[in-house]
Amino acid sequence: MTLTTQWGEALDPEQVLPEYPRPQLVRDSHLNLNGRWAYAITDDAREPARYDGEILVPFSPEAPLSGVGRQLRPGQTLWYRRTVRLPDGFHRPGHRVLLHFGAVDQSCSVLLNGVPVGGRTGGYLPVRCDLTDALRDGENVLVVAVRDDSDTSWHARGKQKLRRGGIWYTAQSGIWQTVWAESVPAAHVERLTLTPHLAQGCVEVTVHASVAVGDAEIRILAGGVVVAGASAAAGTAVRLPLPEVRPWTPEDPFLYDVTVGYGDDQVRGYLGMRSFGVGPDADGVPRLLLNGQPYFHAGVLDQGYWPDGLYTAPSDEAMVADIAAMKRLGFTMLRKHIKIEPLRWYHHCDRLGILVWQDMVNGGSAYRPLVVAAPVLTPLRLPDRGRWRRWFGRADAAGRDEFRAETRETVEHLRNVVSIAVWVPFNEGWGQFDATEVAREVAALDPTRTVDHASGWHDQGGGDLRSLHVYFRRFRVSRRRPPGRDLRALVLSEYGGYTLRVDGHAFGPAEFGYKRYRTGAELAEAFTRLHDEQIVPAIPAGLAATVYTQLSDVEDELNGLFSYDRRVLKLPEEVLRQVNDRLRL
Repeated sequence: MTLTTQWGEALDPEQVLPEYPRPQLVRDSHLNLNGRWAYAITDDAREPARYDGEILVPFSPEAPLSGVGRQLRPGQTLWYRRTVRLPDGFHRPGHRVLLHFGAVDQSCSVLLNGVPVGGRTGGYLPVRCDLTDALRDGENVLVVAVRDDSDTSWHARGKQKLRRGGIWYTAQSGIWQTVWAESVPAAHVERLTLTPHLAQGCVEVTVHASVAVGDAEIRILAGGVVVAGASAAAGTAVRLPLPEVRPWTPEDPFLYDVTVGYGDDQVRGYLGMRSFGVGPDADGVPRLLLNGQPYFHAGVLDQGYWPDGLYTAPSDEAMVADIAAMKRLGFTMLRKHIKIEPLRWYHHCDRLGILVWQDMVNGGSAYRPLVVAAPVLTPLRLPDRGRWRRWFGRADAAGRDEFRAETRETVEHLRNVVSIAVWVPFNEGWGQFDATEVAREVAALDPTRTVDHASGWHDQGGGDLRSLHVYFRRFRVSRRRPPGRDLRALVLSEYGGYTLRVDGHAFGPAEFGYKRYRTGAELAEAFTRLHDEQIVPAIPAGLAATVYTQLSDVEDELNGLFSYDRRVLKLPEEVLRQVNDRLRL
């Protein structure tokens, strides 16, 4: 049975994810290129003379909403082709036409009219191509060639597996985020760095530009009224004091508007004034801090999978529904698990008001059960440096270098997101290596956020959090502090995973979870008892955050609060709200 969401059923192929895809750097120029493209899959790297049919972009060929239903295999090439005719007045003299792909899994090459214009390896970060010099008047032919090694190489792959099952899911490939074009002046804003300094009551702004042509004019607005402004050269950081600062919190997610004029270029964005950190509460217990005060993160694991779109939400409304539902149920945080979402997802977290823990996407060669599974039930904790790297699938230096580079890119890509509170480089030993050093690199790159260096196990003593995953055993806070000067906050970064099959809303006959229940009433009783007996008592003893597994079912995993198709909430809303109301400091 193929599961569908209500948003997938309502999808209009002529209006696929039409929203502006980059909410913190908005221009009036925008040409959406989602929709029907020609596609083909070949066994070599030669473009076919004839294509196989149509694919609905940006859904992967493995996703039902793509209309294809085929698996790209290692060694094969996935081809996309479409014609592009720019609207009248879109490309003005002296301007550049840029093509953007939100993400393409895993390696892509882009050609316009037979001319290579760009590409990248890395399936979770954006691709930008300058089309200007290859453009022709009238009709242009755009071709994209994609290859995907999936889990047969050390490239970042997340939880994809060619032989899916259990906690590993259907491998997907190709274009999976919005494709769009814009026309920009030759001298234009490439990105903004917006760093709030809440304690000082100011925001630091850096305008990064393609060409130096003079000062940028920066304005900060609150409720449509200009409250701060400055002129600054491109590449120069300038601090703008803000009067009567209104802090951003999940309870009051206030956002300031930002406008920047640079030569002939005009862009719009936003920022939020908040700070994150770790510090002692009144009793000297390490806590996560929001705006300088202890704040409990009551989170849920959010994997961002959809039965009809796989990695790609069927609509903007579908993304909003997930976030809004978790907030309505009393959660204050989402742990975005082993995936980088489209920028609009983070925008909705910012404006709706929910914290985000952002995982990096794991890679590495094949994982050993001893490393990734044995710690569930044993105290096994291995070092992750030197000769031990091969145990974590990280013997290949090129793979380690690529992970470090993509970690840096991820931080830069998401740096301005208001709601991201924690970076998570590694999870459960999946491709883990040199975690303490990587955590230091992330902290140096972004000192405004906290770092969970090794979520789950194989703790190397680094980062800001002592991070535990507990499923098959009782959770309790040890009365003995860890040896040495460990000032990290204690977090339960995965737990629960209680399973309930909902007939008619399950992906298939297989079932994976950590504790099974037959009825919603049994599940609600167990969920309440778990928190009453183990979680709530642990908070005054030092527990600073929780991440319940998980927001929705994903394929064989039936341990979601929602069914995979998001049509059934397995527990009564009032039970979830009452439990989450007790998760406070």
